[in-house]
Amino acid sequence: MNTPIAAPAPHERFDRLDALRATAIVWMAVFHFFFDLNYFGFIRQNFYADPFWTVQRTLIVSGFMFIAGLGQAVAAQQGQSWPRFWRRWVQIAGCAVLVSIGSWLMFKGRFIHFGVLHGIAVMLIIVRLTAGWGRLLWLAGAVAIAMPWLVQHPFFDTRLTNWVGLVTRKPPTEDFAPVLPWIGVMWWGMAAGQWVLARRRDWLTGRLAPALHPLAVLGRWSLSFYMLHQPVLIGLLWGVVALRGAG
Repeated sequence: MNTPIAAPAPHERFDRLDALRATAIVWMAVFHFFFDLNYFGFIRQNFYADPFWTVQRTLIVSGFMFIAGLGQAVAAQQGQSWPRFWRRWVQIAGCAVLVSIGSWLMFKGRFIHFGVLHGIAVMLIIVRLTAGWGRLLWLAGAVAIAMPWLVQHPFFDTRLTNWVGLVTRKPPTEDFAPVLPWIGVMWWGMAAGQWVLARRRDWLTGRLAPALHPLAVLGRWSLSFYMLHQPVLIGLLWGVVALRGAG
């Protein structure tokens, strides 16, 4: 059932994948900028119910998870060692802890206890361990995506258990990315990555238009950008509010 994967070329670059990752985080930053404008009262929008914003949030998180799966397909194909995997994982998990701390300082009871980074940290381990499932990843992904619609129970509504995703109601938090259904999207990303690497490798390794090279660079620093963009945006808007108040 495993999909055959060609041997990696030495020092092969995946600029297209990096640019795709950067596109997702730039979209996320724009979304967060408008969220911050709303938080500070510059605009009035309902980010929790208006489909214009809720659908965008779903698409952005879907992009993150799918691209993370693509990245794991590349890493597995290149023979990434477990020690190297764990070094990167520690960075992601550490940043997830910082997000929880920062969001508690800002949102208190609605702090982020299992957001995108928390979810990615958990799901990367599972996806890495299941990389050899081949075409079964497509089926596993479909089941994972369907599960929260089919199975819900109050047991999963507590802060200690809602990370699984089988909740009867969304918890009060500013970001929530539980294992189910999102690991399904990451599994699909892994499955798609394995297929592309075996049959359409140039989709990921082909030349990137010179105008898009900055995106490839940004994509290689995506975690740093993710962690810095909100403090910068919030700091700037806080400064504008302070100046308006002083005036």
